[in-house]
Amino acid sequence: MSEYAEPGVINELPAPTPKDLQIGVDIGGTGIKGGIVDLRTGNLVSDRFRIDTPKPATPEAVADVVRRVVDELQGRDLAPDPESAVGIDFPAVVKNGMVFSAANVDDSWINTDLEQVMSEALGGRTVYGLNDADAAGLAEATYGQGRNRDGLIAVITLGTGIGSALINDGVLIPNTELGHLEIDGHNAESQASARAREVHELSWKKYGKRLYRYFEHVQMLFSPDLFIIGGGISKNPEKFMPYFEDQIRTPMVMAALRNNAGIVGAALWAGGMLPERKRRGEA
Repeated sequence: MSEYAEPGVINELPAPTPKDLQIGVDIGGTGIKGGIVDLRTGNLVSDRFRIDTPKPATPEAVADVVRRVVDELQGRDLAPDPESAVGIDFPAVVKNGMVFSAANVDDSWINTDLEQVMSEALGGRTVYGLNDADAAGLAEATYGQGRNRDGLIAVITLGTGIGSALINDGVLIPNTELGHLEIDGHNAESQASARAREVHELSWKKYGKRLYRYFEHVQMLFSPDLFIIGGGISKNPEKFMPYFEDQIRTPMVMAALRNNAGIVGAALWAGGMLPERKRRGEA
């Protein structure tokens, strides 16, 4: 049974074969990490592999790190078919494989074909790219806290920046970029990301109050049925949740897949199992 599945939802399965597996790579502002995912369960079948994000994070430099990550994973005893597609998530607006923003990477990424650059670095292997928070949202909706839930789910990831994914009745609304909402005259990401807490040396109380204002604003705009909080900070909700006030009526839960969500979602995207991918005629 999947480590993150609801009890009794996924029965015990035979050991995975290469056709059950997909490589997912999560590109972040500080690290690039990848893993091999069993698409039947959403589990990683072995330890993930991580390399620091290069500085500057140009397309060529990032692609080289991704190649090293994929080579390491593909060389493991239990690995997918070497001809299978690789899923890669990226911290930017990504539409049909093209990058249209660059908040936490080098500006040279803007108008770059993410899928083409990565495919060339991987020797022509097929690559499917998507926004990093969208990947995390798809993973949580499929295997984690959003599994078997209807309505509008807002997945908010707190890390170097603030990522967002909106899933409405199981269907992704891509590239919402809610980390760039203006809250009290400031870009939310600069005030309420996990990185902002460190940069501004905020106490957990002050940080919790900033997060509260952010979630209150998102609730006002979208009235979601569920908030799922992801990113490394989701491991310690007791440090910031006590400072949230009663005005947030939307139920809030911590992400089940935690820091693996991006990897899992990217692998899921590459697997072609989702209606969003099928509409592109690629599944």
